Order: sequence, then C-alpha cells, then structure tokens
Amino acid sequence: MNDHALRLEGVTKAYNRGLPGEVQVLRGVDLTLARGEVVALVAPSGAGKSTLLHIAGLLDSADAGRVVIGGQDLTGLGDAARTRARREAVGFVYQFHHLLPEFSALENVVLPQLANGVAPAAAEARARRLLEAVGVADRAHHRPAQLSGGQQQRVAFCRGLANAPQLLLADEPTGNLDPATSDQVFGALMGLVRETGLSALIATHNLDLAARMDRVVRLEAGRIL
Repeated sequence: MNDHALRLEGVTKAYNRGLPGEVQVLRGVDLTLARGEVVALVAPSGAGKSTLLHIAGLLDSADAGRVVIGGQDLTGLGDAARTRARREAVGFVYQFHHLLPEFSALENVVLPQLANGVAPAAAEARARRLLEAVGVADRAHHRPAQLSGGQQQRVAFCRGLANAPQLLLADEPTGNLDPATSDQVFGALMGLVRETGLSALIATHNLDLAARMDRVVRLEAGRIL
C-alpha cells in the first residue's frame, strides 16, 4: 500500500511564459506528505505558496513535474477528469470562508456532498456530525451573516471535509481572525483533521500554529527548503 497522501515531483510553474515579463514561481518543487501527516507550509508573501497549493489540489497545472495523490498519478488529466479527481480526493479551506450567503451552515456542508452524488439523508447526517465536531452544531440553521468570523471558518472547515477527501489543502485558514479566535479555530481544525485521519498541507504565516503541526516546510525562491 502506498503510504503517501501527496507527492509532488519536480513541479515548475511560470507565468507569462516566453514573454519579457516571465515570472518563474516554482523551480522544481519536491514535496511528500505521508498519510495522516499534517504539514505546515511557511513562505514569504509572493513566494508561490498559493500557486503550489493550487497545483497540488488540481486547480492549476504545472509546466513540468508530477502530482500524485493517494498513489495515483494525476498529472496531465483533462478538465473533466481533473474536476472529478479534485472533487473526490481533495478538500480546500481558504483564508476567507467563501460560504454561500443564501444557505444555512448545514446546507453549505450538505451541498458539496449532493454535487458528489451522496443521498440527501446521508449528506445531512454527515454535515451534522462535522458541525458537531467543531462545536457549531447549535448554529446549523443560521446563515453565514448570522455567524461570527470564527464560526464561519469552522463551517468552512466542515465544507472542506464534507466529501471525506484524502487530502486537505488550507491557505492561511486563520489569517483573517484575531489571535485568540485564530488559536481556538485552529484547534478545532486540528481536532477534525486528527479525528478523520486525513493528511493536510496548511499554509500559514503564524509560526506558533506551524509548530503545532507534525512538520514545517519552507518555500523560498521557488523551492522547498
């Protein structure tokens, strides 16, 4: 059995390729996450961490290199296959929650499951379990505007894990919160990740939070140090 949740091999990415303003963002990135491992990705602003996360999560394509998730080489997939693989294998959490404002917290966690073919009753049951795990079950029927920033982000965590992905990718998931709320919300995220046993790559500027993860990797000048 392959014990790697994610493997990036020689990943390169440039924008404006071949033009005078070409910007080389990633320069042969190699990175491996073991199953169940939580890794902090620390990088200066503009170093390419979001680009790296987008390539790892199949939201963007590398110019060269390989992306392997759960032992499957997903490099070079067409759009339809890429969308299917992303929906089934990867969960995302961003700095801003991006919840759908017209739907309740519960519905925001149910909808991704319905899009993935899960029966409504099963989707609602899983959504309720996830919301309970992060301490917002009592807010299940509130819309995002009726939730605090910390509560909104907890719901976003649940949405990212709604389809039971193998891999969670998070880009500054507590970066929009005050320090006290950030610490509480990060604790909820880590509890949920540990409970579900999935792997996570979490980009953060917060070195205190990074130190609470299994390992810290640094991205500088387009390379993992």
